[in-house]
Amino acid sequence: MALRSAAAVASRSLRRLITGTSSRTLPIISQAIWDWEKLESSTTAFVSGRLFSSTSISSFIPPPLPPSAQQREKPEPSTNLFVSGLSKRTTTEKLNEAFAKFGEVVHARVVTDRVTGYSKGFGFVKYATLEDAAKGIEGMDGKFLDGWVIFAEYARPRPPPEHHSAPQHSQRPY
Repeated sequence: MALRSAAAVASRSLRRLITGTSSRTLPIISQAIWDWEKLESSTTAFVSGRLFSSTSISSFIPPPLPPSAQQREKPEPSTNLFVSGLSKRTTTEKLNEAFAKFGEVVHARVVTDRVTGYSKGFGFVKYATLEDAAKGIEGMDGKFLDGWVIFAEYARPRPPPEHHSAPQHSQRPY
């Protein structure tokens, strides 16, 4: 309200300076300010067809996770690690070097795009023992590699492939 009354009392040149507009558009701006002040005093209002509220919603409860997501939270410890967040420039050799500091790496592989040859952003590291794998996760999870923060966790086993039998087409007699 104070801004509205100050704008109404101000001289024409001062109004142009404050609002950047002529005196013809000042009533429109003043009306918008007055409407906004009314909006602030109410708790719920419709603006542009949307409902806004100044009260917080504290009773929000997120929906429960589906059973498949609950099961996927903690993979079983294994010697194979899944590494995500890799840079496109990360190579298998760099991945092997980084993880070899924490134990004997049997095999490391960065998954690459067939066309460009660049990393897809993830890879796998296989250690000789479970203890080395645990040290590898502890040592590299949340650390930088090639300027990117990477994440290391135990790899989840690949689900068995589903065998879809080909449809049996009966031969048509001619």
